[in-house]
Amino acid sequence: MPIKEGKWTIAEVIGHLIPWDEFIVNDRVPYFFKNNELPKGPDAQAVNDQAASESRIRTKEETIDRFAATRQTLLTALDEMDDHLWSKELIIGKSTLSLAAYFQGMVEHDNHHFEQIKKVI
Repeated sequence: MPIKEGKWTIAEVIGHLIPWDEFIVNDRVPYFFKNNELPKGPDAQAVNDQAASESRIRTKEETIDRFAATRQTLLTALDEMDDHLWSKELIIGKSTLSLAAYFQGMVEHDNHHFEQIKKVI
């Protein structure tokens, strides 16, 4: 069911969160606060298009299970980080921000989508 006319379905919205959680776990968390440059992020449109496509062929249960498992992996990785790291600054591309601010942006993104879903259901 689309969240709005001409928009993604609920499955596509949830499904697109999966590869972004995987990206953060695999290509951000291991590099935070190492003196190496963070790997370049993927093409957002390509990731979202692929995730939407995959979500259309998965069952509702598969999508929910994959999202829950991937999100739990991310939450575990964050829980294992030392508390003092949350206030340290990161450089991502041309932006400088704290780890807390980085994840605040992620939370706001997810909450936006969760609110869309709540309106539909």
